Amino acid sequence: MVVVAVAFLPVIAFLGLLIVFDSFKLVPATTLVRALAAGAAAALVSTPVHALFVRVFHLSDSSIILNIAPATEELLKAAFFVYALRRRYIGFLVDAAIIGFAIGAGFAVVENIQYLETLPDRRLWLWVVRGFGTAILHALTTAIVAISAKSLTDRFPDRRMIVVLPGVLAAIALHSAFNHALLSPVLAAAMLILVLPLVVLLVFSRSERTTREWVGDGLDLDFELLALVRSPEFASTRFGRYLGELRFRFPGPVVGDMFCLLQLDLELGIRAKGLLLAREAGLEVPPDAALLDRLAEREYLEQAIGQTGLMALRPLQITSDRDRWHQYLLEHAGRPKARHRLLNAAAFLARWTGVSKSDRSTSSNSEATVASGDGRDD
Repeated sequence: MVVVAVAFLPVIAFLGLLIVFDSFKLVPATTLVRALAAGAAAALVSTPVHALFVRVFHLSDSSIILNIAPATEELLKAAFFVYALRRRYIGFLVDAAIIGFAIGAGFAVVENIQYLETLPDRRLWLWVVRGFGTAILHALTTAIVAISAKSLTDRFPDRRMIVVLPGVLAAIALHSAFNHALLSPVLAAAMLILVLPLVVLLVFSRSERTTREWVGDGLDLDFELLALVRSPEFASTRFGRYLGELRFRFPGPVVGDMFCLLQLDLELGIRAKGLLLAREAGLEVPPDAALLDRLAEREYLEQAIGQTGLMALRPLQITSDRDRWHQYLLEHAGRPKARHRLLNAAAFLARWTGVSKSDRSTSSNSEATVASGDGRDD
């Protein structure tokens, strides 16, 4: 029982702390569950991928562990984060770190389940290394990918895919160093435990400051612009004159939809920033189904305007990628049962981890022998 606790609790407990420290509650419950599931899926996929390398290239198990696994596992774990980044599910470094850590935690949990079934060695020190070392390593490396990619995306928004590469390379290097045992496994685990809190504190401090600045300054700006859009003087402003010029290029109803979209985006921005302020103050904001109607209206307006019209609106665009993220935030705020779905998913995970050994895929005996020798990751 102690071995099981040491294998699973450290990474899960740290993920829980990250969620608690997120004062703005940036990560919806459904996204958290999907990140955990994506990490678990990556762990399950990695086993046949490594078996394929063995068959095709005739590599030894130790070569897979030392040279192939760091790259394949980090790439598999990064896949869901790239998807989330492209879909604009991530607004700040805090939610990037939480999602990245959750992906790695899901991977580590499944991997340790496999090892608990296949490793004959139940010495406590080995599972201290796997629980505090390898499991934390998986979560930390994916969090590094997420933090690096989000930071670079904010600086270079038009290079959304290339910005993932530096973090992935850093994660592969750290993972490989751990597997090559450049330090003793126990010392490496100790260093991870020391480094991880420092990284997280730095990221959370920076992101909390950025979030407050975005919410405070952005809220004031949104109110001013919305008042301007609704005022009689709007036609004489730069925005109004440009919108007027579009009447000679687009039908009148389309230009009217453009004006409605401009106003709706400002209203939704105010609503999102108000929601974050309420969460920071510890207030529970009840679900609002009307938000879904407003978001559906926005989607309808975009379809009515068309791609050409949206491109013509870019000079009027006063929102950033982070402002587009608030639409995702509001979409989840309008759903009434996100917490119930999280509880159901947790119950399912508890049942899944209790199924019989024959119902799960296991690692090969040769991999288990190498891992049992030094506590290194596969």
